[in-house]
Amino acid sequence: MSEQHTHNSPGLRAWLGLLVVLGPVLLVSMDGSILYLAMPRVSQDLTPTADQALWTLDIYGFAVGSLLIAFGNIGDRYGRLKLLMIGATVFGIASAASAFAPSPELLIASRALMGVAGATLLPSALAVLSELFTDPRRRAQAIGIFAAAFAAGFAIGPVAGGFLLERFWWGSVFLINLPVIALFLVFAPILLREVSTTRTGRVDVFSVVASAAGLLGFVYGLKHAAAEGFSLLSVLVGVGGLVLLALFVRRQRHLEHPLMDFSLFRDRVFTVAIITGLLPLAAWSAAAYLSGVYLQSVLDLPVLRAAFLALPGAVVLIVTCVVTPMVVDRIGKRTVLIVCHFSIAAGLLFLLPTTITGGVGWYIASTSIAGLGYGISFSVVADTAVGAVPAERAGSAGAIAETSNEIGNALGIALIGSLAALLFRLQGPDLAPTLDETLQLPGLAPAVVADAKSAFVTGLHAAVAVASLLHAALGILALRWLPRTTHEEQAQDASSEEKWEHAESTAPVTPVRAPEAPASSVLPPSP
Repeated sequence: MSEQHTHNSPGLRAWLGLLVVLGPVLLVSMDGSILYLAMPRVSQDLTPTADQALWTLDIYGFAVGSLLIAFGNIGDRYGRLKLLMIGATVFGIASAASAFAPSPELLIASRALMGVAGATLLPSALAVLSELFTDPRRRAQAIGIFAAAFAAGFAIGPVAGGFLLERFWWGSVFLINLPVIALFLVFAPILLREVSTTRTGRVDVFSVVASAAGLLGFVYGLKHAAAEGFSLLSVLVGVGGLVLLALFVRRQRHLEHPLMDFSLFRDRVFTVAIITGLLPLAAWSAAAYLSGVYLQSVLDLPVLRAAFLALPGAVVLIVTCVVTPMVVDRIGKRTVLIVCHFSIAAGLLFLLPTTITGGVGWYIASTSIAGLGYGISFSVVADTAVGAVPAERAGSAGAIAETSNEIGNALGIALIGSLAALLFRLQGPDLAPTLDETLQLPGLAPAVVADAKSAFVTGLHAAVAVASLLHAALGILALRWLPRTTHEEQAQDASSEEKWEHAESTAPVTPVRAPEAPASSVLPPSP
């Protein structure tokens, strides 16, 4: 009896540890999307420029994405729980600073600090789960729940933001982080244990700086050109960013302990899965942000109704993320990845019939159909990344998976959002760089308002059309490129065959002349 109790106790502790870890994970993903419905309110209070509005939205994702791999390596070497505790503390402080930021510049800075802290949380949390659950099947379940929570955070971020904005000021979307962080800091030391590996080598500081600065520089040049036109500064910064990114990639191939192991991308399934982590998040974030502005500023819907309209797509996304691992077991990753991209491509096209006078039904249909693909992308990426590497590289591999999500989330706003901003600048009334700023100008004639809204809808249509074409192209690539049976599935089949052959070889042989032998004698002996 006591032996059974000893065996069960670690399991209970592991599941409680998972519950504690999911809090910060949910917050990190929520804060990537919680401002989508809040930006019109932020624009009214802080009056950011078009450039500042985009940076407010995506600086968080860029900070998380550009540092995830570095912190994954640091956690592997120096202790994951220690990094989790430090990151959670800084995340709480930065959340409070964001809530009470008096200017766009300070809001951007505090959002960047939140991103730095978030980058410490995700890879360490995923690695801690790998240590808590030593049984492969239980670990797969835990990672699936982790992925579902991460997906849920992105999906319910706008909804939660809408509910809070109905009753409180925009800073409340950040203050909700504080109780969750406080609970984590209390229970994490009790339920989680410190884990670190004995990996040699140091984190290459140049690689960290080059990847982060290169990404930010390239995106700055692109966004500045879209919002305000080309300038010498934007071109120089953008080209400098590309040079740094090229140096980063080249340096990784010559380092004994690279920040990012590009050799993992030699596997086609892994490569397509990581792209599946990046591109769907880019499409989702851009469509969610632009749709939030569309519902509130074009159709003049109250923020609470806009939040309710986002619920069907959020439910589809979360449910799909939960059931995808079971579906993969039955039909394989190849089919699931193909369905992912074609469903997103189809769903985005449902936003094309929207107009300045109506489009609520098209919006719900779009988010529901595309939500199927978004949910698949969350689930497949985490499982593939962690399953492709040894346990001691779990933090780094998890970082690559989460990096693809976070960079995709930020790039969607930066690149696809910039396309919409460019078209608004070119086709709008040219009174202000954004729709919200234009609508706040006094004494606007109805024709000017209609012109501004029409220009924004044109930008929305162009953005979702480009994202849809990219997903259709990736779906075709997956269809033609991926093998019908992946290496992982072949390995699983081989493992099952070996186990069965071993069971047959170790089973007692029942003599033919003894039919009265009990049936149990032909079964493999119990362990």
